[in-house]
Amino acid sequence: MGFLPTKMLIVTLSLIGLFGICKVVQSAPNTNVVSVLCNSGSYTSGDPFRISLEYVLDELIEVTPSERGYDYKNISPYPNAFAYGHATCNQNLTSTDCKTCLDAAEANMLSTCNNKIGARAVLTDCSVRYEQYPFED
Repeated sequence: MGFLPTKMLIVTLSLIGLFGICKVVQSAPNTNVVSVLCNSGSYTSGDPFRISLEYVLDELIEVTPSERGYDYKNISPYPNAFAYGHATCNQNLTSTDCKTCLDAAEANMLSTCNNKIGARAVLTDCSVRYEQYPFED
């Protein structure tokens, strides 16, 4: 009977040692910019398209991380100036990392394509696109 407690002790110590050398892997989204493309057309600050665009981008950034497959398309509800959008994230990301990546994509896209009626930002782990017309990626 003395053998069983010794064997249990060895197994327990082995498991503790195994857990001690294992590390929790944490990652961050890769937000390196692959490309940013801008439509040549522009809108003015008073254009109703601006409101549609804000709606589309806000919804893309908020909804995509909770969508299955991190793939979401939308359209603004304002018929006087439609905006269409599409966002995706690498499926290996957490939803928090997906949102972080989309925030970075949006910031890069808007700073490069200020007041453009269409733009696309492709980062290593995500992408965001909007246009004034329907499109398929």
